[in-house]
Amino acid sequence: MHKAGDVVLGGLFQVHFFSVFPDLSFTSEPQQLTCHSFDVLGLRQAQTMAFAIDEINRNSNLLPNVTLGYSLYDNCLTLGIGFRAALALVSSLEEQIILNETCKGSPPVLGIVGDSSSTRSIAISTVLGLYRVPMVSYFATCSCLSDRQKYPSFFRTIPSDAFQVRAMIQILKRFGWTWAGLLVSDDDYGLHAARSFQSDLGLFGGGCLAYLEVLPWNKDSTELKRIVDVMKKSTARVVIVFAHESQILNLMEEVMRRNMTGLQWMASEAWTAAAVLQTPHLMPYLGGTLGIAIRRGEIPGLRDFLLQTRPDPHHNNSNGNNMVNQFWEFTFQCKFAPIPPGWLEAGGALCTGEENLESVKTEFLDVSNLRPEYNVYKAVYALAYALDDMLRCEPGRGPFSEHSCANLQTLELWQLVYYLEKVNFTTAFGDEVSFDEKGDALPIYDVMNWLWLPDGRTKVQNVGEVKMSAFKGEELTLDEDQIFWNFESKKPPRSVCSESCLPGTRMVRKKGEPECCFDCIPCSEGKISNTTNSLECVSCPEDFWSSPQRDHCVPKTTEFLSYQEPLGICLTAASLLGTCVCAVVLGIFTYHRKTPIVRANNSELSFQLLMSLKLCFLCSLLFIGRPRLWTCQLRHAAFGISFVLCISCILVKTMVVLAVFKASKPGGGASLKWFGVSQQRGTVLGLTSVQAAICTAWLVSSSPAPHKNTQYYNDKIVYECVVGSTVGFAVLLGYIGFLALLSFLLAFLARNLPDNFNEAKLITFSMLIFCAVWVAFVPAYISSPGKYADAVEVFAILASSFGLLFALFGPKCYIILLRPERNTKKAIMGRGMQS
Repeated sequence: MHKAGDVVLGGLFQVHFFSVFPDLSFTSEPQQLTCHSFDVLGLRQAQTMAFAIDEINRNSNLLPNVTLGYSLYDNCLTLGIGFRAALALVSSLEEQIILNETCKGSPPVLGIVGDSSSTRSIAISTVLGLYRVPMVSYFATCSCLSDRQKYPSFFRTIPSDAFQVRAMIQILKRFGWTWAGLLVSDDDYGLHAARSFQSDLGLFGGGCLAYLEVLPWNKDSTELKRIVDVMKKSTARVVIVFAHESQILNLMEEVMRRNMTGLQWMASEAWTAAAVLQTPHLMPYLGGTLGIAIRRGEIPGLRDFLLQTRPDPHHNNSNGNNMVNQFWEFTFQCKFAPIPPGWLEAGGALCTGEENLESVKTEFLDVSNLRPEYNVYKAVYALAYALDDMLRCEPGRGPFSEHSCANLQTLELWQLVYYLEKVNFTTAFGDEVSFDEKGDALPIYDVMNWLWLPDGRTKVQNVGEVKMSAFKGEELTLDEDQIFWNFESKKPPRSVCSESCLPGTRMVRKKGEPECCFDCIPCSEGKISNTTNSLECVSCPEDFWSSPQRDHCVPKTTEFLSYQEPLGICLTAASLLGTCVCAVVLGIFTYHRKTPIVRANNSELSFQLLMSLKLCFLCSLLFIGRPRLWTCQLRHAAFGISFVLCISCILVKTMVVLAVFKASKPGGGASLKWFGVSQQRGTVLGLTSVQAAICTAWLVSSSPAPHKNTQYYNDKIVYECVVGSTVGFAVLLGYIGFLALLSFLLAFLARNLPDNFNEAKLITFSMLIFCAVWVAFVPAYISSPGKYADAVEVFAILASSFGLLFALFGPKCYIILLRPERNTKKAIMGRGMQS
């Protein structure tokens, strides 16, 4: 189809489905190849280009004083024919266009609208790109065509398959379909889509392909059976198909033969609107199909233009009207002259050219669902706007060298490519048209759903759209309530290889299988399931532990020697009991302070000893309760000073006993002057001051402090006091041990002195208890974890304190309270003399 003009645009369209190549035996001149099986929609697309050019020519604001023409060719769905047509369009490119002269033959084209196939576009653009011939495709979607190094002058008004793949992935993601099968055509369209799916599905959708099969072009029943077997054995219930109508028809025959229902089909834009597949016998299988469709548009005036289509009976075999004449014969089932032999005899009709198009039902006039046609319309306008921008260039302000402009007389096509890259306009339907740096249009798709109506009719309805957003990436909008699901549940199916792991578990991939196939194993203690990485469990923070379900972290239970627990209550009661007993004994001694037995046992040291024992009992309370800084610092200091005060009193008491008995012997009176009251007080104070100095140095240099210990138990926090300096703690205990051992030795030496005047045996026994308790304390303390270490220390304090209290003061209280007759000076002296 041709129309003359000042500037001519070329077009490549699929007007026939098949072609027949002549015999190439090279023994005779080959005949011209022939095309058959007329494609009405292909002619409608070609006529849409003719309409757009006619509309532009009538627009005084776009390309004024320039008339556009066109030269449209049929590619017959064959690479060789399409390639030959493209070369025919550009064969005169080196000639200059002179508007005021009439050129013989068809004028050269400034750009080509087409091709509809990715494979043909790749071949044609590879050659035309060398000469920078602008080529704007309306249906070639292969992502490979976005490579500007290979295809520098290729543009398209349909989104790339890379976006279509991601649009499908968004739908898969919306319904949680992580396990899907993929069927593709054996060409650039299908194979590049498969590559994109393999790289993007896991990256953007978190899904996997259950299988990937390539559909044969011919009706290979063996291969089709094998493919359907794979589909039947797979657990994937979603099948994505990037292929062409004829391939899917062949596949569906085998699917129907095997009665494979219960699958959710997803269609690429190549067959989403294919009426040949929307038949009653296929809808039980394909009903509910979700498909990606080219953006629908409206072209006002196109139907009226199509109604003006008329054949030329006088040029039936010429190139000028061959397309329209064949369409006429196909639509009205008639023939133009010359009539084939036997046509009329067989009842065939003769075409007159006056037939009424509106009297027949034909897709040619259906403009309610313009999708490829709308892309053709935008492609023509893109070339026209680019040419218009070029012609409006003001000399001296142009974009080329020395600010020059391009013109039709000296035009180089790379200059038109420059303007085509920057084109930006809005269609009457409200869609913005521009190209990115790869020559791709602004991506937007409609989401279609095949609705199977109760009366058996089929309706393809729009249920959403997918578009590219500068901020959100691929943005999917779906009206899920409108979607027809071809399942008994009327709900979307589940299509996963393995169900999502429950909270508290993690994924373990199955060896040799896709990453969507996995087992779930529970998280280990202290870890919970990871919301960002399901392959790993995440550890809880230090102060938290995993819940029994391993789905969230809970605060760890805390452990310390508490006043509320039975052990703490018992130790507290024992401490208070010891304090009360000390107070009672102190009261008894105070009340009976004039009696011989109290006076004979150095009453002042006894009172000091009782006070120090009371402090020993009370200091054990500092080891109970949650450790604080002040309790940690005070507990060991109070313990160390109290016990040194106690042991110092016992030591001085022992030394006084020895001095008294030494003084009772002839010539021993001088020894008592070293053990007067002042000397006794000074000795106790001096020995206690040494311990106070040790505690002060310890607290200043490396003070004990509270510590949260998480090493003893995984699920507990043990609050304890760390000693800070082990040396300081060892010196403190060593000093107490030194004084206790010294007291024990002195008391042991005085054990044979008279009983009534002598506490040496009692002191020996009490020191033996004291030393035994604290020798046993060390290993017990080291081996006891957490609060039990504090309990061991409290028990040692209480045991040694009770041992001292009862060993030293028990016999005296017994005499004072129960045997008062023995609490006389005579009894004491008498016994002493008899001894």
